[in-house]
Amino acid sequence: MRGTDHQRQPYDEATAMRDDDATTISQTPLLRRHFLGDAALGTSAIALAWLLERDARADTQQPVAHFAPQAKRLIHIFSPGGVSQVDTFDYKPELERLDGQPLTGKGDIDTFFGRPGNLRKSYYRFARHGQSGQWVSKLFPHLAKCVDDLTFIKSMVTKSSSHTPACFQMNTGFTMNGFPSLGAWLSYGLGTENEELPTFVVLPDPRGLPNGGSNNWSQGFLPAQHQGVAFRTGGNGPIAHLKTPASVDVSHRRIGVAALLAMNRDVATAHPDEDALLARVRAYELSARMQASIPEAVELDDETAETRRLYGVDHPAIGGSARNFLLARRLVERGVRFVQIFNGGALGSPRINWDAHEDVRRNHDNQGIQLDQPCAALLTDLKRRGLLEDTLVVWSSEFGRTPFTEAKGSGLGRDHHPDVFTTWMAGAGLKPGISYGESDEVAYKPAVNPVTVYDFHATILHLLGIDHERLTYYHNGIARRLTNVHGHVIQDILA
Repeated sequence: MRGTDHQRQPYDEATAMRDDDATTISQTPLLRRHFLGDAALGTSAIALAWLLERDARADTQQPVAHFAPQAKRLIHIFSPGGVSQVDTFDYKPELERLDGQPLTGKGDIDTFFGRPGNLRKSYYRFARHGQSGQWVSKLFPHLAKCVDDLTFIKSMVTKSSSHTPACFQMNTGFTMNGFPSLGAWLSYGLGTENEELPTFVVLPDPRGLPNGGSNNWSQGFLPAQHQGVAFRTGGNGPIAHLKTPASVDVSHRRIGVAALLAMNRDVATAHPDEDALLARVRAYELSARMQASIPEAVELDDETAETRRLYGVDHPAIGGSARNFLLARRLVERGVRFVQIFNGGALGSPRINWDAHEDVRRNHDNQGIQLDQPCAALLTDLKRRGLLEDTLVVWSSEFGRTPFTEAKGSGLGRDHHPDVFTTWMAGAGLKPGISYGESDEVAYKPAVNPVTVYDFHATILHLLGIDHERLTYYHNGIARRLTNVHGHVIQDILA
């Protein structure tokens, strides 16, 4: 009855179950204010349940493997700057014949700086190596000994010829920032194997951070705890502020951290939709555990003299890079899901990455020595420890370099080249000692089986037991995924 505030009768389950009183419930008055109030509460409950379920799923989602994985963990070695395919792994005899001549028959020649020069043969001699007879230039004498364990992809293409967008695509699948990195997707999808260490660790080049900085290992719109943990590799301890200062009483510090955790948990509970709060709580908890686990993991004193020599840890020119590669092995054998090693820093002068605009030989000599011995040592070390059987190792750059010089005349550099370049994989689930895809006679365009970054990522996820089309996260009305709406697994390279 309108205008009368009737109180609803209490629900009696026993009465409701009796056939002769079945009409009791339907005859109970239900006023509009009660209906709207219940509806509001119901909507809020649904929203709260969804938010709690979302965070719970992000926290407990391990594993979501869609089929039996070949690899349990991943190491990605990323060489920013643009490694020249024709000076490393993609031997082109035709370049020697055409050396010094203009490139013709390929349509408009569109380069990043718009000043294409003449074709230039490789700055390094090539030779076949291993039982597989793979071609490797003299730049990589140590990696040349590992070719029978490598699976080359020589027809990679990417979307951008600009460093930062191309770096973002290789690391996140998108040329714009704000999207989750490959490591964040793996952390979200597979979780951790060791609660004492981060799931996703980044080892920057000791000389500096890459172009785009932490956007390369961002969690994007995924819950905040999936961001990569970047170690300080240039000295002063692996993680900033991890160690309690000598001037602070340890017991007081422990009490303070416990109080801070309690307060953060209270706030996080009161605001379940703010995943950054929950991530902060987890970060403090993980930091407390890492105070014991990190020193043991990063301390190299228990490594044998032979292992240190293998990597070049004590070599004055490559010691910093060698420690990163050795540390990667130590981290994955302790349960870290994904380790990313950066072999090169940001743009600038002097060059500390593979951006060989001025002089390919000088640039690649400087960068190659930082990669060759330590990377070969990592592959050798993983293999002899039995870890390569269930570890996937991937090497890539953001794009390649032109088969011609950047400028006519006496130019010694090469420009950016996204149209075809080379990457390789090694380890679990792969056919070793093969090459997939092929560039044309001068390595300007793919000739056979072009491979996109989406295909590259789809194959990596597949080897880790994940269907790239099913690992999704609902964001802004879209079920987002690492491979966007593209990507195919490269079946021909799978064992």
